[in-house]
Amino acid sequence: MSEWLALTLAMAAAGAVVVSVVVLRQRRIPEDDDPSETPDVIEYMTMMIGVVYAIVLGLAIAGVWEGRSGAQAGTLQEAQALHEVASRVQVYPPAVRDRTRADIDAYVSYVVHTEWPHMAARGELTDRGGALLERVRRDVTDRAPQGDLEGQAYQPLVDQVALADLARTSRGQNAGETMPPIVWFGLVAGALVTVGLVFTLQIRRSARELLLAGLFSALIAFLLFLIWDFDAPFARGLSVTAGPFLDLFPHVAG
Repeated sequence: MSEWLALTLAMAAAGAVVVSVVVLRQRRIPEDDDPSETPDVIEYMTMMIGVVYAIVLGLAIAGVWEGRSGAQAGTLQEAQALHEVASRVQVYPPAVRDRTRADIDAYVSYVVHTEWPHMAARGELTDRGGALLERVRRDVTDRAPQGDLEGQAYQPLVDQVALADLARTSRGQNAGETMPPIVWFGLVAGALVTVGLVFTLQIRRSARELLLAGLFSALIAFLLFLIWDFDAPFARGLSVTAGPFLDLFPHVAG
C-alpha cells in the first residue's frame, strides 16, 4: 500500500471516528441538556493542553525536518567531495589518475545501486562501501607527490577524501529512525488526549461543529504521519535520494 494512500485512509478514519463518536454521544444526551453548562475550567484546560501539544508537535516536526535536511546536505557534500577528488587528480600521471577515478566510480556506483537500497531497508551502511572508499583514500595518500603541481594538489585531495568519509559517517548515523519510542508514546498519547478533550465541550450535531471536529482530528493524524515520514530520511515517501551522486557522476547511472 502506498504511504500516501495510507495517510489518506488514516486521516479519513480519524475524522470518521470523531464524527461517529459525537453523533452516538449526541443520541444519549437528554433533550433538556444545556451546552452552556460546560464549566469554564474545562474550556481553559482544553485550550492549554491544545497549546502545549501544538508546541510539542512543532518541536518534533522541526527536529525531524532538521535531521532530513542534514541528511540531504551530507549526501550532497559526500558526492561533491568525491567529484572534487576526481577533478583535482587531473595533475597526476595517467595511470594514477585513471585508477583513482575508476575507484571513485566503483564506489559511487556501489552506493547508488547497492548500498542505498540496503540503507533504506535496514538503516545501516555496508562494510563493502567503506572498503571501496578506503581504496580511494589509499589511491590519494599512498603516492608521494612528484613535482610542484602534485605537491599543491596533494593536501586538498586528502582533505576532500576526509570530507567524503565524514559525510559518509553522517549518512550512516542518519540512516535509521532517530526518534526514541518514548517520544512516539508521548506524541500518540497527547493526540488521544487532545482529541478526547473535544468531547468535553458539548459538541452538537451541527454540520459546522462536526466538520471542525473531523478536520481537527485529521490534521493531527497528518502531522503525526509527517513526523513519522521525516523520521527516517532515507527510507520513506519524502526520503533523501542518491540524486547528487547521479548528478555529478551521470555515467554510473546504468
